[in-house]
Amino acid sequence: MQVGFSVNMNIPRQEYPRPQFERRDWMNLNGLWQFEIDNDASGEARALYKEGVPLCGTINVPFCPESRLSGVEHKDFIKGVWYKRTINIPDTSSKIFIHFGAADYICRIYVNGTLAGEHKGGYISFSFDISSLIRKGENEICVYCSDDTLSPLIPSGKQSDKYESYGCLYTRTTGIWQTVWLEFIPEEYIELVKYYPNVNDSSITITALLNGTGAFNADIFYDGELVGSHSTNSASGVISFTIKLSRTELWEVGKGRLYDVKFKFGKDEVKSYFGLRNVRIDGKKLLINNKAVFGRWVLDQGFYPDGIYTAPSDEALENDIKLSMAVGFNGARLHEKIFEERFLYHADRHGYIVWGEYPDWGMDHTNPASVYSILPEWAEEIKRDFNHPAIIGWCPHNETWAPNCPKAERNKTQYDDAILLLYEITKKLDPTRPCIDTSGGYHVKTDVYCVHDYEQNPAVFKPRYDKLASDGELYDPFPDKESYNGEACFVSEYGGASMSTENGWGYGATPLSEEEFIARFKGLTEALLNNPSMIGLCYTQLTDIEQEQNGLYTYDRKPKFDTEALRKIMSAKAAIEE
Repeated sequence: MQVGFSVNMNIPRQEYPRPQFERRDWMNLNGLWQFEIDNDASGEARALYKEGVPLCGTINVPFCPESRLSGVEHKDFIKGVWYKRTINIPDTSSKIFIHFGAADYICRIYVNGTLAGEHKGGYISFSFDISSLIRKGENEICVYCSDDTLSPLIPSGKQSDKYESYGCLYTRTTGIWQTVWLEFIPEEYIELVKYYPNVNDSSITITALLNGTGAFNADIFYDGELVGSHSTNSASGVISFTIKLSRTELWEVGKGRLYDVKFKFGKDEVKSYFGLRNVRIDGKKLLINNKAVFGRWVLDQGFYPDGIYTAPSDEALENDIKLSMAVGFNGARLHEKIFEERFLYHADRHGYIVWGEYPDWGMDHTNPASVYSILPEWAEEIKRDFNHPAIIGWCPHNETWAPNCPKAERNKTQYDDAILLLYEITKKLDPTRPCIDTSGGYHVKTDVYCVHDYEQNPAVFKPRYDKLASDGELYDPFPDKESYNGEACFVSEYGGASMSTENGWGYGATPLSEEEFIARFKGLTEALLNNPSMIGLCYTQLTDIEQEQNGLYTYDRKPKFDTEALRKIMSAKAAIEE
């Protein structure tokens, strides 16, 4: 049994996938699997899930079949895919869970020919207890994923609904696209923990969900020094306790100070961490640890030329944060995609502030039934990522106006009650963070009011937002469809210009030189940085993606401009930070 960190160089993405809830005994199932495309949805009728029935090809998991790294690189529409592999389990004394970082869209898992479970949703992590289906020795794992990118009730983010990529829609992702692993767990185990930090009295309240009954212990460390602990001889179910920390180290922007936690429950041991920070909206200010912070966010869509949705390595995930910080940004909108936990781990470590968003594009927001497509997975996302200090707010929707309509013909046909419901449920699930109901229009109820503005002329752009500081009027491209009521606000998409559109596109007129681009970047950015009524900005975007070539870096992460010049502009002190 391969337990713990693998040294097999044939296995991609070998790092532990969930660093905020880490166990010692695990088995990485990435690597070569049998594989078959099933566009006719006949695989179940052909009993492909049964033991010993071979599939016709192979794939390199966790990369999607559309990607080069998968070894398949099938770019056409795929409606269904099958995976199979054999694993050896020499010891079945532990409970065994199978985990998927993400698989798009409806996923069924079979163990030794028997259905173990089904999950709907293409972006969030899920797991199943397969203990009763596992036998000592060889076992066969089979996975079937079905997807329909064209369905108006299936969220697909920025996946293209045409054969080719176009506009701001890119190569599709089907099936498994994050790490698959087994975890070996004692009979009594810790199912979940939630952290509620209190920066005012240097304490942390922890809620834990325990499966079974046993002795429980939590030890908290900072730089190896024990700074707090809690223990009880007998615990079960939901327990909650507060630990006063003997050392105060605040998690701040650019300074990702993290406390390490070691949990023990019976024979179960879990390593974790948290950041001591709070976040709230106070009037028109974003406060982190009770201090005004200006969000220098960049739009990050998390696409990679060789892996599509999947970073080729853990280093590549962290590198995107480093590239962003190198040009002066302190965070990102994680746009139209739920990012994997390893990315959030690196954001936590770097003090990089991000908005947790959902890939709601592809859904028809005029249809009331759209809420059933997003709500279950959105709730799963909030549950999974609640403890990450890097996430300073939630945004379940983006541009929810009527689909497939030219701007001139857009009417407010979105189903407002669905937008409102997601906002209200988000606030119930997580009252500790602000929530934007929908980025860029149309707002129904929101903690932060944001607009998208791709005006390229700073002389036109700046006066639009000067009125906010002078008389409280916010420029809104859709004043007849939404109403600004004095909320904290920022321009959550701007810029997007390109040096060249020979093989793609950017917003506005193409700059003729690097100097012209930097001048435009400076004028637009300073208009927002110097506005005392803005909580932040979000520049479009970090990297080029296929035909959308308006990034500050190329698709393969090479700088397109003088990074020091950009950093100097973006990192200048903002008016709200005075």
